Amino acid sequence: MTGPRYTPLVASLPATVPFVGPETQERARGKPFAARLGANESVFGPSPRAIAAMAQAASETWMYGDPENFDLRQALATHEQVRPENIIIGEGIDGLLGYLVRLVTEAGDAIVTSDGAYPTFNYHVAGFAGALHKVPYKGDFEDPQALLDTARKMDAKLIYFANPDNPMGTFHAPDVIEDMVAQAPEGTLLILDEAYGQFLPDGSLPNIDPNHPNVIRMRTFSKAYGMAGARVGYGIGAPELITSFNKVRNHFGMSRISQAGALAALADQSYLQEVLGQVANARSRIGEIAAANGLVALPSAANFVAIDCGQDGDFARKVLGALIAEGIFARMPFVAPQDRCIRVSAGTPANLDAFEQALPLALKAARTP
Repeated sequence: MTGPRYTPLVASLPATVPFVGPETQERARGKPFAARLGANESVFGPSPRAIAAMAQAASETWMYGDPENFDLRQALATHEQVRPENIIIGEGIDGLLGYLVRLVTEAGDAIVTSDGAYPTFNYHVAGFAGALHKVPYKGDFEDPQALLDTARKMDAKLIYFANPDNPMGTFHAPDVIEDMVAQAPEGTLLILDEAYGQFLPDGSLPNIDPNHPNVIRMRTFSKAYGMAGARVGYGIGAPELITSFNKVRNHFGMSRISQAGALAALADQSYLQEVLGQVANARSRIGEIAAANGLVALPSAANFVAIDCGQDGDFARKVLGALIAEGIFARMPFVAPQDRCIRVSAGTPANLDAFEQALPLALKAARTP
């Protein structure tokens, strides 16, 4: 008896997950982590109003969610000062990236990203046989001009660019992004991933026409709004592009619980400001802990901090492994020279107390032959 007749592409792909989750690591360790500081979730949680709205919606979960996401689209349009026709909602930015790659990518199509940037995007490109072209970081920043030059040279369908950047936490000023949008080659769509946009300093988001045909901005409720498990992301783009998602998306991909929670979270901007303050305090604390151990924390405009371990990637991997052994879930960049760092998410004071205790032990273990 034979199994499914996979396509040649699928048969050639490895069955891998871009990230090893903390739950997988906890099962391997046989015990939970003392601090979960690796996935850039918001340990501060959602707004109490969002929790209440989700709890109420749970009793209605026998019904499908609204396939048009009407109420949430209206609220987001008002919040972002655009039209509802400029908004697409989906199962996190990851889900929207998958739909977008599917919309434009055929076998061999050129797609441009940075070497070491968010790997889930690459995973989607591989799934549709796109030809991924990577450019190196410039210092610890993504390089807008190199991305544009490569896209122009390769006649790329897509450019993926995150601002603030993950995994480094660095960001470019608004005029740099606006210039990048202006320079985008004809027929190339710029994906501007702003998952961490709420953490930017005031006035640091670029001013981009929502009807611009060559750019889509991706945002999420997973980070600052504390709803990573609810899977709510959205894109802002030209109406024609937004409408095209209806050709391929899962129209019942959003649950009523997630829709209700996002709507309530969006309405509670005062809670969001509290969280932003807590994240800023946590970033400062992480920097202090790094400095006390002779390490350098990179300036961050996200809800995490990249810490330069002072040597190469092999040493940073030893530090990370030792942190995990001490009960601290953290992660690190994948590609040199950024892999000289570990990446620590903003945590509660108790989380960071645990990290403060574990870091010197991890460094000692990493330095021991």
